[in-house]
Amino acid sequence: MTSWQLVRLVAGSLILLSLALGIPGSPVFLSPWWLAVTAFVGANLLQSALTNWCLMEIIMRKLGARRGA
Repeated sequence: MTSWQLVRLVAGSLILLSLALGIPGSPVFLSPWWLAVTAFVGANLLQSALTNWCLMEIIMRKLGARRGA
């Protein structure tokens, strides 16, 4: 997988997990504060799209992922 694919995988997983933990109707609900993770990931995706800089991609490349196109 390329670094961008891994970034999308991690972002999507974090969003789904935080929604599961933060929505009161969920069977694994812990606290509505988990929704802050959803907002944080969304804000980082927006920032990445506007600035073309993504810390998670840099981290993935340092962990050995090949550069995305």
